[in-house]
Amino acid sequence: MIASERKVVGLTGDGAAADAMAQVNPDQVAAYPITPQTEIVERFAEYVANGEVQTEFVAVESEHSALSACCGGSAAGGRVMTCTSSQGLALMHEVLFIAAGNRLPIIMPMVNRTLSAPINIHGDHSDSMASRDASWIQLFCADAQEVYDSTIMAVRIGENHAVSLPVMICFDGFNVSHDMERVAMLSDAEVQKFVGEFKPQINMLDTDNPISIGALALPPVFFEHKLNMTRALEGSLKVMESVFAEYSKLSGRQQNVVESYGMDDAEVAIVALSGIGGTAQHTAMNMRKQGVKVGVVRPRVFRPFPGEQIVNLVKNCKAVAVVEKASAPGAPAAPMFSDLSAAMYDLDKRPKMVNYVSGLGGRDTSSPHFVTVVKRLQEIASGGPVGPRLSYLGVRE
Repeated sequence: MIASERKVVGLTGDGAAADAMAQVNPDQVAAYPITPQTEIVERFAEYVANGEVQTEFVAVESEHSALSACCGGSAAGGRVMTCTSSQGLALMHEVLFIAAGNRLPIIMPMVNRTLSAPINIHGDHSDSMASRDASWIQLFCADAQEVYDSTIMAVRIGENHAVSLPVMICFDGFNVSHDMERVAMLSDAEVQKFVGEFKPQINMLDTDNPISIGALALPPVFFEHKLNMTRALEGSLKVMESVFAEYSKLSGRQQNVVESYGMDDAEVAIVALSGIGGTAQHTAMNMRKQGVKVGVVRPRVFRPFPGEQIVNLVKNCKAVAVVEKASAPGAPAAPMFSDLSAAMYDLDKRPKMVNYVSGLGGRDTSSPHFVTVVKRLQEIASGGPVGPRLSYLGVRE
């Protein structure tokens, strides 16, 4: 198998996802390759061909078919995984709602890549944000180690009977998917013990307890069905906290639903997902050496939105910037800013907030960009004008 004992290896983000999937050893994987996710499919298919996993690998003609096959396998009582990116996720869009609505705990590494047109193969969060209301849990990873850890934890989260929902493990195309990094792996036995035997909440092949999957639900019952699903998604945060804590003890790596740096005394703060959150933290570390009290908040989960946790971290700041790798055309702000603003609605005293969209189509969001953001936050904190709610960081005007 992949790792008979614990080891430290060099892996790309895609490689980390594939190896974690192999250690989970699901019953079925149905997938279709797409840049920059292709390495996951290729690497996992090699494990299947070499007999290192017992997974039934289903090669399909499209991402729509891939997720449809996964829905069938999951409804039949199997532990099922797939992977995709960008246009592939867009092609799955119809089936995303079917998977969640039927409460199928499908696990899917999802390599963030911008949506066409024009065609672009580099990373931003437009794909996962376009699917944020499909009732999938969305975890976001900043590096290959988090991809590995999150893929394993996602199995326990999604399969928990209080949740029973599909999970995306999102990470940036090329910046994480193709960069080689140090990854500390658990042994196969440890992963198998952690994820445990799959005990499906529904099983359409149980002839002693026959059920229907995907049946017609008209107005007398549909609303309640959707509300139950929504409550399960909202309640999954508590399950995540428990799973993260258990995995922290097993791995020796602290796992938090929301990561933070320097927030104990921060006067200004940056909130950012995924890899740019790491760049923001690097910038904050350097600026703190100059006496700037800046902190960084990096959510590891976007759906369900961990609003209470983020608010508790930033509520005493004077100014906060939410920096995002996705826009919401036609809306007054980008997705995470809107969610955080809503989460702060009941606060009597709120920090002043600004929103930045950055990195669309894979454009770099570098430390100098964050220095610019922090300087603006300092001006706002000192009583200066807030200025426009939404700005574009690093764009050529």
